[in-house]
Amino acid sequence: MLVTRSKRMTGVSYAIRGPVLDMAYELESQGQQVIKLNIGNPGNFGFNADESLLKAMRENLLGLEGGQSYSHSKGVEEVREKIAEYHIKKGAQNVLVNDIFIGNGASELITSSMQALLNGGDEVLLPAPDYPLWTAAVNVCGAKAVHYICDEKDDWNPVISDIEAKVTKKTRAIVIINPNNPTGANYSPQILKEIVAIAQKYDLLIFSDEIYDRILYDDEVHYSVAEFAGMHPCFTFNGISKAHLACGFRGGWLVVSGDKTHLYDYLDGITTLLSMRLCSNVPAQFACKSALQNDTQMSKHIVKGGRLYEQNAVATKLLNEIDGIECVKAKGSLYLFPKVDAKKFNITNDQQFILDFLIEKKVLLVNGTGFNWIAPDHFRIVFLAQVNVLEEAVGRLKEFLSTYRQK
Repeated sequence: MLVTRSKRMTGVSYAIRGPVLDMAYELESQGQQVIKLNIGNPGNFGFNADESLLKAMRENLLGLEGGQSYSHSKGVEEVREKIAEYHIKKGAQNVLVNDIFIGNGASELITSSMQALLNGGDEVLLPAPDYPLWTAAVNVCGAKAVHYICDEKDDWNPVISDIEAKVTKKTRAIVIINPNNPTGANYSPQILKEIVAIAQKYDLLIFSDEIYDRILYDDEVHYSVAEFAGMHPCFTFNGISKAHLACGFRGGWLVVSGDKTHLYDYLDGITTLLSMRLCSNVPAQFACKSALQNDTQMSKHIVKGGRLYEQNAVATKLLNEIDGIECVKAKGSLYLFPKVDAKKFNITNDQQFILDFLIEKKVLLVNGTGFNWIAPDHFRIVFLAQVNVLEEAVGRLKEFLSTYRQK
């Protein structure tokens, strides 16, 4: 009997770990070395979590009420208190301990929040480009992901008029990713206020993915949309994977701020889903607490002379030196989203372009349409690798494009 995937899987994909990565694994199995610049996984590039996080996990594994037992389905109370404190300082209003949900990374909480909210036919506004988990989480619910445009010529800021133009009677929520993956944009207070105004006008929930809020360059400042949402319901996602270099710990959280008068049934739905998995990784919860108590680990990497700062600068410069490539420097995050002259290189299928480059030059990137971008003319590159590796990888891209024309 042929077993096929459910109809809910229609439109569900994750290009970052898709068929091109499978080809990279195949090349490696043949003994070939591949430079992988496809996933923002700091541990693979020599970045390690601070000892304070490891210490917190070890100590609480041995405690009488520590990491060897299940916790509350929402998470350990003392950890949620620390998370609430952090977000209140960032301007979130009406946040109590019970408004915090801790998950196995923010990803789990994103999917749970969509599953508890959406019915077939509902719509959610998402940025284009977006982190593809968001679109997948909407589509798997039988709802419709509607993408609003972010403007590359305006530092990848959302086009406010496009957001409002795409609101319908079926729209339930608006999602922002700030700082943005894959573009590296960091939104200004004015942009955030305008998004909040649309959410208030049309009674939409706000979901804000802020996992990169402490990875910023050139004196950029991150503003949480919750500060400007005030008492309008806002769902903020964060965690320790990126800013604390602890992807494998799977420590993330969701903060619900604002007026919850009309949210109780929905929040009970989220609680039920999270109760079904009992609780998130308990030792990692204590690492989350330690991370927020020692929130300085990233600072040395993002200032001039720091690894991430210099790698961002070098990668941007080298990409812009390639004929047919334009790249906006990232204000935050770990990624660049360069534009490739699709007409010059006859690119009609950007996944094929990335696959061709991988096979010929053994460098793994991710195609832009994998982030729900509207045309086959962008790709994402991770700049976590050391400068010499980035120089080698971008050098191979330059050589590749000097003769490449897609067939």
